[in-house]
Amino acid sequence: MGSTSAHKNEGLGRRDVIKRSAALGLITVPTMSFLSACASSDGGSDKKVEKGKTSKTNPLGVNETAPLEVVIFDGGFGQQYALDAEKKYNAAFPKAPKVKHAATQKIQSQLQPRFNGGTPPDLIDNSGAEQMDMGVLVGKKQLLDLTPLMDAPSIDDPSKKVRDTLRPGVLEMGQFDGDPVWIMYYAYTVYGVWYSQTALDNLDAQYPENWDDMLALCAKAKKKGIAGWTYPGKYPYYLPFSLYPFIAKIGGREVLDKIDNLEPNAWMDPAVKAAFEAYYELYQKGYILKGTPGLTHIQSQTEWTKGKALFIPNGSWVENEAAPTTPKDFKMMVAPPSGLDSSDKMPFGTIWASGGEPFIVPAKAKNPEGGMEQLRIMLSEESSKNFTKQVKSLSAFNGGTDGLTLSTAMQAGVDVLKKAGDNVVNPRLQDWYVKLQKEQIGVAGIGEMMAGRATPAETLKKIQGFADAAAKDQSIKHYKHQ
Repeated sequence: MGSTSAHKNEGLGRRDVIKRSAALGLITVPTMSFLSACASSDGGSDKKVEKGKTSKTNPLGVNETAPLEVVIFDGGFGQQYALDAEKKYNAAFPKAPKVKHAATQKIQSQLQPRFNGGTPPDLIDNSGAEQMDMGVLVGKKQLLDLTPLMDAPSIDDPSKKVRDTLRPGVLEMGQFDGDPVWIMYYAYTVYGVWYSQTALDNLDAQYPENWDDMLALCAKAKKKGIAGWTYPGKYPYYLPFSLYPFIAKIGGREVLDKIDNLEPNAWMDPAVKAAFEAYYELYQKGYILKGTPGLTHIQSQTEWTKGKALFIPNGSWVENEAAPTTPKDFKMMVAPPSGLDSSDKMPFGTIWASGGEPFIVPAKAKNPEGGMEQLRIMLSEESSKNFTKQVKSLSAFNGGTDGLTLSTAMQAGVDVLKKAGDNVVNPRLQDWYVKLQKEQIGVAGIGEMMAGRATPAETLKKIQGFADAAAKDQSIKHYKHQ
């Protein structure tokens, strides 16, 4: 969602409203300039290259002379980290042509025709506004099972498999139904409530751990002409980054599991009702920055870094994305969402953290071994550290921060993960049912409520209807927590 980042265009942000086709078979017309850049050298043949010989240095059996094509989502994380890793691939396989690299924000409209035509790239960072629906890709068997990569020796320690070097939950996120691993989430994202420690210090305030304290702090800020909250009103599916773990705190992680499983009346759970009513109170009391419903992610983050609002729900890509407007003395921090009260089922430290920036190898890739090998290189300690230094985000590699000087935001992310311990939740709606999560729950549901155009009761009834319709829709594959 996951990523998994600054966007080149505010209207095409990494987590904008998804503009995808209703089904994978619907062909959209790509721009000719992109297709010219990405066209296959063999004129569109879907023939795979011959697999190479496996060895200690080439455990996946990469063809040492075969070309490799990589397409990266050009969002908040940029593309330099991938280019740097591709140089290592070129060094490992000097007989192969230089890696063919392209970057775009239009993943869906520019790559879907190539999936349909059987000529997809070998490795894709499937992220952004036009992210292809992962649940549909898996259901249509359009992705390669990455289990050989997971079972391959890691670059840093050949006695360890790649799967044993990943952060908790990353491997499971790539599994949709059973053991196969369809997606490698490269970034590791901490979701929560982001704020400036400097702004809180100026109010002589601490981060609020319960909802009464949150409302009291918002009231104090309002008297100083500062809003309590802002969010990307045009893309309100950012709100669940703090709202979903808030629901889990109130009612337990099983409430989120029922929502993910599309169980009947899951959205009518008392914990969900309490969380929605609490957030609606922010609107009712005037604690939302004026004009927020019309803001993009970049605009809302800019208002926040200018000090016009205390809090914003977001993921850890926000540090890099908001860097152009963030003052040097801002002291960016992240915290778990405030709890409701002493009756909460889970502790205050409960947070949402999971893999982000999903990388996929298409089932019909010409050089699938090369695509997996490129990921193996990216999951080395050296590439992971390079990623962290460049984009101020943790990677899926469990480590890679030793010796690095971390920013206040990154250190806060590391600290909240440590405090959370086992109390890390990972809602799967944004992976399993993209349209339901973004367009329906986010925009048509929560977005309307937070703009004051619907009550919590009306919103929950509408969202339950969307979920019920998705559960009955036989044209999509359904998934459940194991």
